[in-house]
Formats: sequence, C-alpha cells, structure tokens
Amino acid sequence: MRSPLSIARIRAIRDKWGSLFQFLLGLFLMCMVFAAGLCIFMFVEGWSIIDSFYMMVITLSTVGFGEIHPLSERARLLTAIIIVLGVGNFAYIVGSFSQMLLDGHLQNLLWRRKVQRRIDKLDNHYIVCGYGRIGGVVVQEILKDSSDVVVIERTPELIEELKRAGIMHLTGDATDDGLLVSAGIKRAKSIVTALTDEAANVYVTLTARQLNPNITIIARANNASHITRLEFAGANRVVLPHLIGGMRMAQTVLRPTVTDFLDLAVRGNIDLQLEQLVISPGSTFVGKNLMDSNIRKDFDLIIVAIKRESGELVFNPGPKEVLCSADTLITLGRQSCLQRISDFL
Repeated sequence: MRSPLSIARIRAIRDKWGSLFQFLLGLFLMCMVFAAGLCIFMFVEGWSIIDSFYMMVITLSTVGFGEIHPLSERARLLTAIIIVLGVGNFAYIVGSFSQMLLDGHLQNLLWRRKVQRRIDKLDNHYIVCGYGRIGGVVVQEILKDSSDVVVIERTPELIEELKRAGIMHLTGDATDDGLLVSAGIKRAKSIVTALTDEAANVYVTLTARQLNPNITIIARANNASHITRLEFAGANRVVLPHLIGGMRMAQTVLRPTVTDFLDLAVRGNIDLQLEQLVISPGSTFVGKNLMDSNIRKDFDLIIVAIKRESGELVFNPGPKEVLCSADTLITLGRQSCLQRISDFL
C-alpha cells in the first residue's frame, strides 16, 4: 500500500509540472506496455527478442501487418489487451502534449534551458534572492552597472515580471542548495538575500558561505536583534531597510541639500559619480603619497576616503597620505575621469 507521504509527493510534483507531468507519465506507461508486450512474445510464445520487438512495433503503431508467427489463443488475448492499452495510452500522450503546448510548459522548459546556459557562462556575477520590494530595487540598481545578475524567485506574478524585463532568473525556493548551485553560487562575486522570511535569510547565508567561502554576502534583516545572528551565519553586511529608510527621511528633513547632492552623485543623474577604486600591486600609485600621485591634477578626481587592506578608513586624507597596494579609494569625479584612471590602477 502506498504511503500517504508518497501520494502527497506525487501530487506536489503533478501540481508543479502540470501537463508536462502528464506527458511524462504517458511516456512512462507506454514504455511499461511495450516492455510487457516483449515479455509476452518472448516468454509466452518463445519468440526471439528481435521478432518480439518488431511485433510490438507493428502492434502499437497499428500499421496492419500480419503476425510474424502464429499466435496461441492466450497470446492473442494478451495482444488484444496490449493494443487497447497502447492505443489509449498513445491518445493520452497526444492530448497531454497538446495541453503542454497550450499551457506554455514546453516554452518555459526551453526558456529555462536557455537561461541556464547563460548562467553557466557567468563568472563574478551577482545573485539576488527575492524580487520583492527590496530585491527589485537591488536588481535594478545592479543592472545600471552590470547585466550579470541572477534572481531567484518563486512567486508566479514576480516571475512573469522578470520574464517581461528579460532578467535572468531561476524559479524556486532560494533555500534549495541545488538551486543556488544552478545560479552559479560557487563562481559568484556577491549574493543578496532579500527574502521576507528571516529564517530563510539565515539559511541562505549559511549555505552560501559553505558553498563559496570567498563570496560577499549582503543580508536583509527586519529586526536589529537579528543582525548578530546573520553575521554569525556568515553575512558580510546586514541591512535593515526600515532603519535606512527612516534615517534617510530624517536627513532629507535636516540636510536636504546634502541629501540631494548624494542622490545626484550616486544615481548618476549628472556627470558626477562616487566610485570605489582598488589599487593593484602593479599600479604606478603604489608607494606614492597623494600629492606625488597627481590624481587630482591629472584625473580631476577628489579622494574622499581611503580604505586600507586592514579595514582602516582614512577620511579626507591629507597630501602626505601614502597609497599602498590593495587600498580602496573612495573617489568623486566625472565618469570619463574614472574610466581613465582605471588604466593606471
């Protein structure tokens, strides 16, 4: 007797795959009918496997050829049953395939294969778990600088929105280890867990850190008390959207001009941008101070801060501040100037 758990699992698969499940079930039943027919001709009638195979083909295809060898009455009765089952099952397969085309399951399958091939070619890309109010903003901001972003979402309405926007995505639960691997977690540069479920964010953080120890993890938290938990799970940064939103609103009230300037600098509405630049070991700036580097003179860039490899932040560095390998420069300047200096880093 089949257990209730197995029945529930089969129903879940059926509901998930719809007419595709029915089509695959029809193919499976057809294979079973074919195998049963082979056994009848081989073991009941004593025919060879070639003769039995050929007899099954002409029987199920109903081409009307005669029998290869004379059949006994018992074999004819069994053959009649096979014909009824085979023809009925073939009609079921045709109906399931037609329904699959109407429901778009075949198109979705081809779409998933196409997206998976694109994801498999990505390296140092971004993964965003959840395309809700927070995740959607994150994805749109990333797309302004890079198209290498993969979204994991399970809500049908949001999935349709992702399809219309042409954004690479995988359908399913982000807590599924296999889905994270399919999204290229082992090759990704960063992952953002923007799920509404706090426990799911913790689980995704733990899994991502285990699958890729070097990945940068940005986690969403709904409560300040959960920050330590997410950091312990492996998150590099924990963000509280409501806290940031409240602080931003307060700054807009208290310092509106400063807020407007930061909006222009960050969003790129003018030819001015805040950017972080990393100094490589072979850069010409290594070992020089800011005055001798001539960054302000040659590239018209303002160095707002320097982040050392140790994590130390030097705000408003003086002209005698020495630049070292692996330093991160927080710069402010035009996009063209930022592109020119990147060749010297």
